[in-house]
Amino acid sequence: MMISEKLGLGKKKKENNTKSVSPVPSPEQKKILKTRGNLLVLGGPGSGKTTVAILKARQLAKYHLLPEQKVLFLSFSRAAVSRIQESAREYFPTGIKLKEHIEVNTYHAFFWKIVRTHGYLLGLPRRLSVMLPPEEAVALATIRSDYPAPGKLSEVQEEEKSSREEKELTRLAYEDGKVCFDLFARLAGELLRRSKKIRRLVSSVFPAVMLDEFQDTSKEQWAVVKRIGRDSRLIALADHEQRIFDFAGADPERLDHYREFAKPREFDLGGTNYRSEGTDILKFGDDVLKDRLRDSPYRGIDINYFPPNPNQAMSALRCQTLQARKRLLDGNGNDWSLAILVPTKKMTRQISEVFRNGKPEILHYAVVDMEASILAAGVLAFLLQPESPEGDFSEFVKLLADYFFGKGGDAPTKTNIEEAQRIRKALEEKIKREKSGNLPRKNSIIIGISEGYKKCRNLEFIGNPDEDWKSVRKILEETECGRLQEVAKDTRNVRLLGRGTQFRDALSQAWRDTGSYADASGIAERSFVQENLITSNRPERGVVIMNMHKAKGKQFDEVIIFEGWPRRKGKTIVSNPDRIVRGNKKQENLNTLRQNLRVSVTRARNRTTIMTPEDDPCILLF
Repeated sequence: MMISEKLGLGKKKKENNTKSVSPVPSPEQKKILKTRGNLLVLGGPGSGKTTVAILKARQLAKYHLLPEQKVLFLSFSRAAVSRIQESAREYFPTGIKLKEHIEVNTYHAFFWKIVRTHGYLLGLPRRLSVMLPPEEAVALATIRSDYPAPGKLSEVQEEEKSSREEKELTRLAYEDGKVCFDLFARLAGELLRRSKKIRRLVSSVFPAVMLDEFQDTSKEQWAVVKRIGRDSRLIALADHEQRIFDFAGADPERLDHYREFAKPREFDLGGTNYRSEGTDILKFGDDVLKDRLRDSPYRGIDINYFPPNPNQAMSALRCQTLQARKRLLDGNGNDWSLAILVPTKKMTRQISEVFRNGKPEILHYAVVDMEASILAAGVLAFLLQPESPEGDFSEFVKLLADYFFGKGGDAPTKTNIEEAQRIRKALEEKIKREKSGNLPRKNSIIIGISEGYKKCRNLEFIGNPDEDWKSVRKILEETECGRLQEVAKDTRNVRLLGRGTQFRDALSQAWRDTGSYADASGIAERSFVQENLITSNRPERGVVIMNMHKAKGKQFDEVIIFEGWPRRKGKTIVSNPDRIVRGNKKQENLNTLRQNLRVSVTRARNRTTIMTPEDDPCILLF
């Protein structure tokens, strides 16, 4: 058995080699390529950290790896992984098979492989499955509903809530084999701590490990890295000015921890800028960070002011988006990307609605918290698959209740929890009345749910997953049941039915095999695991709307940063929501907010437009 199979990493697949491109390394990058041992490579956005890491991986693959060994490249986001894979395919020379020499993965996905393969040694069940965030939200909804929203918790409440959540998630892992993302690093670290054999097995497969965005590693992730680093070479890529995930457990002292542990040779690529070369985008981002903006214009940066009212603000954003789209279409054909970055999750949804319902409609993809969308998609997928011979309405209603339990993520609302409980209670009452030979009460909420269910079950599908999905969604949208309408609305944010996606292909295969969408629910669940855990090779294309925090690790041809505006009574500002700086006032965490804005600005290759209200511009721009 091959080492990689023994570790549970799967068999190698043959891959067509792409023609290589040999970028000319800078003098500092040449030094990195000549240096052995542990390394720390510092640099800002677009400074060439990823490029030199890929060149280093190519060098190691060609001269230093044994046949069964690989360079492991870890990053946080699937988008960053996709970008690294794309660059690696470009830079690896003909004759070196990429997948046989480099594994690019997220930290979560790699840790999961270790846990899935060896978790039984910790007492976990032999059969493990990933608990996706929506399932976690359902499982923890009743605990979370006992507390105020995350931002309003006292220190004591926060500690008590976290303890209860961790206890329940640990129970689900050890009793049911459902493991949530937050446990991956802890469990993988425990396995590597207890078993020298597993640790050395990992290092024998991966003698060199590259750590992207290393400054953002949590305590548990760092513990895993340290254990692997006892036998593997570590190459950390970091930008200490880009540390925006302190709230997720990142430690400001992480680079010093690494220096002390790994004793690396250190290199600083400084202000080198390959991503937006020929512009002042990086310069502007650095000047925002240091609060020293110059008076003269910055090439590639446009500050745009809009009137502070909803209609004109959104109209101005639509106008800027359409202009940018035309520029990109004229210059790039169909291969282009435009990001609309906003400060809050609420604005992501608002803008998506405006783009979808405006004329002309602006086709886009909105990156939102996926709990509601994934749970809604699970309800819809259930309606695609054939009805079971004994009937499955009760199962459908339970899925609908779970949708309301989990759609709020880590901040479930009292309204949604009560709605879920009402749905379950109505189902129990229906079953009890049926046993007594009675129909449901005429005012029971189960009536509307049942009517929508029956209409979907009467559909005749055509075998086109996209069209059949839309047919079910249309019925849910047009039903008189507001609960089903809500489900239909949330499925619009699911991007699983594009051409070439696993979900679409699997549904098509099921239709070819059985003449139906057999096990559509299972197919959907596996596809969501693929999307959330295993890396996607699809780079961002077209118009993408997302929260500024979610842009980290991504890059686009153009970026538009759009913030909210003040609400006034007379001349007095009475509220100022959805701003880059909360309330647009001076506060203690301005350095963190400057880092956030710098990250967002520097996602662009060619141009960044910042849209801010004309009567109360963003305080970070002056």
